[in-house]
Amino acid sequence: MRLLVIDGNSIANRAFYGIKLLTTKDGRYTNAIYGFLNILLSLLKESEPDEVAVAFDLKAPTFRHKMYDGYKATRHKMPDELAAQLPVIRQLLALLGYREVTAEGWEADDILGTLAAACAARSDDCFLATGDRDSLQLVSDTTTVLLATTALGRSKTVTMDVDAVKEKYGVTPRQLIDVKSLMGDTSDNIPGVKGIGEKTAMTLVKNFGTLDSVYDHLDSPIIKPRQRENLLACREDAYLSHTLGTIRTDAPIDTAEGAYKVAEGNKPAAVRLMQELEIQTLITRFG
Repeated sequence: MRLLVIDGNSIANRAFYGIKLLTTKDGRYTNAIYGFLNILLSLLKESEPDEVAVAFDLKAPTFRHKMYDGYKATRHKMPDELAAQLPVIRQLLALLGYREVTAEGWEADDILGTLAAACAARSDDCFLATGDRDSLQLVSDTTTVLLATTALGRSKTVTMDVDAVKEKYGVTPRQLIDVKSLMGDTSDNIPGVKGIGEKTAMTLVKNFGTLDSVYDHLDSPIIKPRQRENLLACREDAYLSHTLGTIRTDAPIDTAEGAYKVAEGNKPAAVRLMQELEIQTLITRFG
């Protein structure tokens, strides 16, 4: 069985910024809707899944926000033009027969992680479609990340398996968590260790393997005196960052085989909505 899990917010975000603002004659924004559906068609062609789940974030604070007040505190508010399109994307997906997955207090990343773990337990193949590199930690023998990127103004998907992650970063997928716990993450406002950037974090993880092992070898000559001082001073931040940066695999969602079979939906209503949105070219592509 092959399961495709789509990070709905992330792909909608990529679609929105990857295409210039489009509107209908009566002023409804449609660029994220059009881009999302195009990306969906490409993903279906590339992965040929037996089942498809689409994960979305909810507005409620997650367990990470409760753990650390500063989590994602520096994020800009979603543009109104994109916010107006998200409910329409979700409506269209439902009409096309795709099942949406959410869990209050959990992020879409954790839904991706939970479904990937369920597939691994069954030795099924799982494809995670996202624009978020955090999900690369989930890559395994059974899980492949289809990373949505933009190059020269055009959207494209990069397939990241275990070998691709090792080739690009020089560490295993799981070690990316240790790297982030040292260098932090400005986009999510994860603190990391003061004074340690990506290059140093990579060097430390390549040499010692894990965050625990870095702290077990603080007297190593590989670690410079100033780095040692910062590691000692920011030990609590490093371990908090490790917890914040680890995608969970136990979200309270349906993980049963067959739960995400694409349903019949309501194709006539989907056609009418696409016509209203003036994206007729996609109607025939969805059959």
